[in-house]
Amino acid sequence: MASFAPKPGCPMCSIVSTASHAPHNSPRSPSFPVGSTQPEVLWRDDNFTAYREKANPVSSKGHIIIAFNDLPLLVNVRNLANRLLSSLVSSTSSPSVTPATVASPTSSTAPRVGGPDFHVGFITPPFKDNKIPVTDHLHAHAYIGNGDLMGWWRGVAYSSVAWYSIDDLIAEIRYAFRFRMPYAVFIVFCLSSESVSNNRIKSGYRNRNAPIDEVADAGARSGAADGTEFTEPSLAVPDEEAGEGTPGPSSRPLSPNTLSPQSQIPHLRV
Repeated sequence: MASFAPKPGCPMCSIVSTASHAPHNSPRSPSFPVGSTQPEVLWRDDNFTAYREKANPVSSKGHIIIAFNDLPLLVNVRNLANRLLSSLVSSTSSPSVTPATVASPTSSTAPRVGGPDFHVGFITPPFKDNKIPVTDHLHAHAYIGNGDLMGWWRGVAYSSVAWYSIDDLIAEIRYAFRFRMPYAVFIVFCLSSESVSNNRIKSGYRNRNAPIDEVADAGARSGAADGTEFTEPSLAVPDEEAGEGTPGPSSRPLSPNTLSPQSQIPHLRV
């Protein structure tokens, strides 16, 4: 791995170590015999080692596991998964196409969304894929179709109960920045709430294109070390109770000069 020593007994660490001799930032196109269960490494760089799951895939069309060597941008994970899945689809329709044709996941030509049947995401604890029971090595799953090989029990880990789509995770992080929730507090909140609920910010649509995706610096803030912010003011209505904005006349404290004399109090008849 890039920054940490491999953990003894972790199968993904052994796969990452085996692929460590490959050039960085380049896909691999090794020759594997038909029916081989040896890990087929499709991509390796400083952040990821992606390999094709051949022993226990969840889909006959393709199942890729992306092991994390470091903590990269989630958008790069999504782009890499979509590219590798697209290469699997192309290789089945055209044998001349190999994973070596996959470009860099951060290139300008990287697709923003995948195919209609691409699924990229994480399995959240305490659930796990019982055929790939790795819990101590952060990794993402990417597969094609409805998972015709997973079965009902294994399919629980890939259902809405445990599956965490990467698009939904990106949407949650953008939501946190949009409403100025501290990032660390937000992550702790997500990790604690996910163990007891499934209340996530869902993208709502497959291959969703939200308007916020067109804003390059969405959620970005700027300021000085003393806490002074230079960020443009938000379009949201200021929350006066939280100290935002200028309080109106109705919210200012009353003073003797602003109180009406008793002579102006209307007489009430009973």
